Amino acid sequence: MPRRQTGSLALCAMIASLGLALPAMAHPHVFVTSRTEIIYTPDGAVQALRHRWSFDEAYSAYMVQGLDKNGDGKLTPDELAELAKVNIESLPDVDFFTTAKANGKAQEFGKPGEEGLVYENKVLTLTFTLPLKTPAVANRSFGIEIGDPTYFVAFEVAAEADAVTTRDAPKGCVVRVMRPPKLDTATQQRLAQEDITATPDMSAYVVTTRALVACP
Repeated sequence: MPRRQTGSLALCAMIASLGLALPAMAHPHVFVTSRTEIIYTPDGAVQALRHRWSFDEAYSAYMVQGLDKNGDGKLTPDELAELAKVNIESLPDVDFFTTAKANGKAQEFGKPGEEGLVYENKVLTLTFTLPLKTPAVANRSFGIEIGDPTYFVAFEVAAEADAVTTRDAPKGCVVRVMRPPKLDTATQQRLAQEDITATPDMSAYVVTTRALVACP
């Protein structure tokens, strides 16, 4: 089984390890709204990505069951710390749901960190920093691709103009976001009928979002 496919199923294992039941839903199983900041060094190299992933209400509700330890009806960062840690530890198995290229050359990532979870308005949001293993000089372009090709998790980059931004990028660099087309009704209906344990063939569809930082 390919690593990405195995890693997607790690989400089920993560839920099981927390004593939660996976809701009986069809593909995709989880919906994520993504926002990303691309962080540059003072000398113009890309050093990290700062991801902010907001999960759908149904998945969020399952994930926070039993975490309100003091029973005050609120979830603090301390009460969510262990869940954030579990999320971060599972990310290498899914290749961080992220790929990156500097001047067309694929980049490797280091160990993610600075993770945190907040639960507000029934939505659980994970924020973490994903460093490049080696800062990358991207004097022409730096591109990222976010998503799960198996469509176990459906990623959608937020609709706002600043859903993908840069921090300390060289002067004149601009960001362009290329979102995938919506799946047609027939395909959505077919996926809804898939068994929860099945992995549908999504090779004919584009389900990931690309963002490109182009510099003069």
